[in-house]
Amino acid sequence: MKVIPIATAATVFSSSCNDESGEVPKLDLPLTRRSLLGGSGVLIGTLVAGSPLALLAPSTVWAVELKTLSKTEGATLLQMGRVLFPHKKLPDAVYALLAKDLDADAAKSADSAKMMRDGIASLNKAAGGDFLKAKPAQRAAAVKSLEGQPFFAAVRGKAITSLYDNDMAYKVFGYPGSAWEKGGYITRGFQDLKWLPSPTLEASPKPYFG
Repeated sequence: MKVIPIATAATVFSSSCNDESGEVPKLDLPLTRRSLLGGSGVLIGTLVAGSPLALLAPSTVWAVELKTLSKTEGATLLQMGRVLFPHKKLPDAVYALLAKDLDADAAKSADSAKMMRDGIASLNKAAGGDFLKAKPAQRAAAVKSLEGQPFFAAVRGKAITSLYDNDMAYKVFGYPGSAWEKGGYITRGFQDLKWLPSPTLEASPKPYFG
């Protein structure tokens, strides 16, 4: 069974794409058992068969290694991210990037690690003892109760980049990414989101080349 370290996979998506055909080759990124056991905790999950990400990956299994936080702490941050920015289309693999990035911050200083752990403890307490076992309404209320605290701000701020500034989310939402390196949108077209209506010719005239 191949396991994809998804933080690495997100980087490879953009660099491996064939711009002319739009084809993205399947990834070959096995994660060994030895490396899985190297960190403080590991988040593991699966991609839904037939989903956009599963079609790009050599395996439906993904893994994120945590250096400082435990698996339970990472899973709690993952689910907190879902409460803050709920997207049914985004798999847990993308939300796991939030846990990984927050874990990286926690590894930088004892103060950051303490803030994360204290915040998670407060989240559990607000949810009645265990945030992961709480019902959706309880989770939402627990997260809201921490609004205004440094922990809440740190998780929300990190989520904006962790969830949306990666190629896996781009694939799910249908965003082709930056066009600057490909000559811009003037000859490639910019209206390639299938769920939006095409603009009128007046609103989007044909390019003028002189």
